[in-house]
Amino acid sequence: MKNHLVRTHRSAEVFPREEHLAWRIAEVATDPVEVAPETEEMIVNRIIDNAAVAAASLVRRPVSNARAQALTHPYQPGATVFGVDGRYSPEWAAFANGVAVRELDFHDTFLAAEYSHPGDNIPSILAVAQHAGRNGRDLIRGLATGYEIQVDLVRAICLHEHKIDHVAHLGPSAAAGIGTLLGLNTETIYQAIGQALHTTTATRQSRKGEISSWKAYAPAFAGKMAVEAVDRAMRGEGAPSPIWEGEDGVIAWLLGGPTAEYSVPLPGPGEPKRGILDTYTKEHSAEYQSQAPIDLAFRLREQIGDLDQIASIVLHTSHHTHYVIGTGSNDPQKFDPKASRETLDHSIMYIFAVALQDGTWHHERSYAPERAQRPDTIELWNKISTAEDPEWTRRYHSTDPNEKAFGARAEVTLKSGEVIVDELAVADAHPLGARPFARDQYIAKFRTLAEGVIEPAEQDRFLEVVQRAGELSAAELSELTFTVSADVLARAPKSPKGLF
Repeated sequence: MKNHLVRTHRSAEVFPREEHLAWRIAEVATDPVEVAPETEEMIVNRIIDNAAVAAASLVRRPVSNARAQALTHPYQPGATVFGVDGRYSPEWAAFANGVAVRELDFHDTFLAAEYSHPGDNIPSILAVAQHAGRNGRDLIRGLATGYEIQVDLVRAICLHEHKIDHVAHLGPSAAAGIGTLLGLNTETIYQAIGQALHTTTATRQSRKGEISSWKAYAPAFAGKMAVEAVDRAMRGEGAPSPIWEGEDGVIAWLLGGPTAEYSVPLPGPGEPKRGILDTYTKEHSAEYQSQAPIDLAFRLREQIGDLDQIASIVLHTSHHTHYVIGTGSNDPQKFDPKASRETLDHSIMYIFAVALQDGTWHHERSYAPERAQRPDTIELWNKISTAEDPEWTRRYHSTDPNEKAFGARAEVTLKSGEVIVDELAVADAHPLGARPFARDQYIAKFRTLAEGVIEPAEQDRFLEVVQRAGELSAAELSELTFTVSADVLARAPKSPKGLF
């Protein structure tokens, strides 16, 4: 990996295009290096993972509405939409599938200087692959680029510090991945990256306070914007440049300011794209920084015994966890029994209380209104707080994978005065956890979430196809989706009529 210093440049400065971050990313996207077998294997795992969580969310209102929008845009050759037959305009298919993948906050994650869900790259890159008649090998190459660029940007450039939503890294990564998929030249990908970034920078209010369904829509919208950016760039249209480093660019006015510097790592020429191997998926449907605490709660449940004897619980954890999903956020909504699912998903206090009481976690039942409003849950919930611990913050930011951690130390004080202390650094499903996810676990997750949604024969068909994704012909690429019965679709709320 080569580190590239990125800073603001005045318009009067000599700043060759070849030194722009967008150009360097485009060069990575055009590098013909082969995809390593272990990278390809993980890409297949994540396509399975995305389909699993899309199945689980298929009849939820935000997903149903996004699908309804896409279905008003039939197109040939087009791309597929989860759950239904037919082909649709690729940007709308990417959008609908992106919402389905993101709605439950249940797919993969990478945390470093910024947060991210790199699996958000898959819907847009796959939709373009289906529409453009590309084959499975092209798809694998495009996804390897999408993951790599997203991970590299997340390693280096913090967005949330400046209240910019993390999808600002997704627009450029998806555009770069689509560029690799299509075999576009460096100039075209450069312009697409600039356009995608310019159209996908937004504030973090989508993940603050009363969190709405836009949390799921934001990354899907970024993927849609990436598809449209590539289309315009292919037609010869340009982008604001230098988009990151310009005097009135992203760094100067949205991020650290004119004096800020960032060191962005990118693969050198001929270096394999391995970024996906540093990412991890979720066993539990909850914000990633709550994965290890959920597993810790399961363990503590046995140690505590009678939960009524709890006087207080303090979770000592990282800066990110404390301020984003903990009491450091100062969001009263995180203690509101009538809060939205999206808000409860970002309340470690609620999540820890329910995990302690139930000893299990479910993507629907754990967030049900009747579950959140149980008096004993509310009582326990309000006994839980978080505190930033410098050591957990250091480990969160560590570049050593053996040290990097997203967990917490729980101090449980009982009414008797006894204190029970336990900690867990990484989730059980993490690559360094007690039960790391591999192909069998991804398939099991798919089977579990698809039960009652996708017919068993259709599950079998999808799993057979996806496990040979890199060998698929262009004609077979349309099989990387699933359909469900009309009875299943009828469970979804009827989408009110919109403009389309």
